[in-house]
Amino acid sequence: MNVALIVMDTVRANPFGFLPSTRTRQPAWESSGAGSNFTQVFSSAPWTLPSHATLFTGTTPSKHGAHAGHKLLADSHTTLTEILKHEGYETVAVSNNTWISEEFGFDKGFETFYKTWQYIQSDTDLGQIAREEEGLDKLRKATKALFDGNPVTNLTNAIYGQFFRKTEDDGAARTNEWINNWLTDRDDSRPFFLFVNYLEPHLEYRPPKAHAKEYLPEGISYEQAIETPQDAWSYIANDIEMSEEDFEILRALYRAEISYLEEKVEEVIELLKAAGEWENTLFIVTSDHGENIGEHGLMDHQYALYDTLLHVPLFIHGEPYKNKEIDDLIQLVDIPPTILDTLDIDAPTAREQFQGISFHPDSKKTREYAIAEYMAPQPSMDALEQRVGRLPEHVQKYDRSLRAIRTDQYKCIRGSDGTRELYDILNDPGETNDIADTHEDIVANLDAKLDEWLDSFESANYTGEVSMNDATKARLEDLGYLQ
Repeated sequence: MNVALIVMDTVRANPFGFLPSTRTRQPAWESSGAGSNFTQVFSSAPWTLPSHATLFTGTTPSKHGAHAGHKLLADSHTTLTEILKHEGYETVAVSNNTWISEEFGFDKGFETFYKTWQYIQSDTDLGQIAREEEGLDKLRKATKALFDGNPVTNLTNAIYGQFFRKTEDDGAARTNEWINNWLTDRDDSRPFFLFVNYLEPHLEYRPPKAHAKEYLPEGISYEQAIETPQDAWSYIANDIEMSEEDFEILRALYRAEISYLEEKVEEVIELLKAAGEWENTLFIVTSDHGENIGEHGLMDHQYALYDTLLHVPLFIHGEPYKNKEIDDLIQLVDIPPTILDTLDIDAPTAREQFQGISFHPDSKKTREYAIAEYMAPQPSMDALEQRVGRLPEHVQKYDRSLRAIRTDQYKCIRGSDGTRELYDILNDPGETNDIADTHEDIVANLDAKLDEWLDSFESANYTGEVSMNDATKARLEDLGYLQ
């Protein structure tokens, strides 16, 4: 059986929740009744790097050590990709997100790793210079970078980045074109593992005009909507004011991005069908984390462990996942052991590494609680201050790490600064009423469970910044990840 693992970057579980019900649209793969839709799925981290590391290793940030304090998936853990390659799978990745690249350790086990932000695959990203610099600065920097590697390749990538990569598509269209060509040309004597990261719902939101019109508030044109401020860090620092109408517009643009992306995922299903591979493919659609769009006084997906960032969608098609809606508590860390169970692969050494619990229909285990970690602020206070200037006092509260533990009813968020938050998520799903002061017994109980969990494994002790080239740093800052 093939495996296709599709990550829709930055898609929260209920993007419909803040839009009128008349404008909702259920993805075709969910409405078809041909797979299982999981409704209570949570990420182990609120942003891309640690969340994907969890997805590939079946371990949490404390154990795999890839987070804002150490931005690298180290070689110390076996990845799902390596396991499947060892089992004879063709392993292929298509990435639209710079974090998910060789530079940060995500190429382990992949025979093919395709980065859509480059027209010709290269370690030199001249396209960043072509898009951002002007006049003599562009000429000077481009000339210097041109001869770093293959000049023809670098020049081609620069021209592509400047003139051909659409601003309203973060690579989804090109991704699907590449997948189509790969499916057409591949040697089908082996099963495949296809991993795809789509980036469209990530800030800045610039959906195709036709999709945006379906969701924008009445009287707001596409041109007006695109001019709405989208600077998360200036908003957090109180350098810009955002009205509720502004957030209503941004939520509409975000939902439009998701609508566009849903169509692209549906295209992949059709490509698999055309290639005769659909019925023999375990097809998984999920997200790495969600998004704050004004909730909790935040934008983007940092500094918090609220469900707006942790609650993600999950759909699985293929035997034995058929025509079911499942509300068991599940985490992304559970996906690797579940895939191995579905494929009937032992991999005993990797299973000893896994912290996830298989949710294969034949599994007898279920989760008592879910845990998430935010190991260090990203961006750091220093990086944020360099971007926005002197930080208001209230922003300094974000200079801490966080862990969260949740049961079916309660969620406790613990900060390294000694803070505790407690929410009755059954009756307060928006996590707006902190009841920690009046429910100290519940906080103490969840605190103890969290400590017991931390004592059950050896935490990674990687320290220090991981080096990255200037082009990668610039591209990440383009996405809002200040370095």
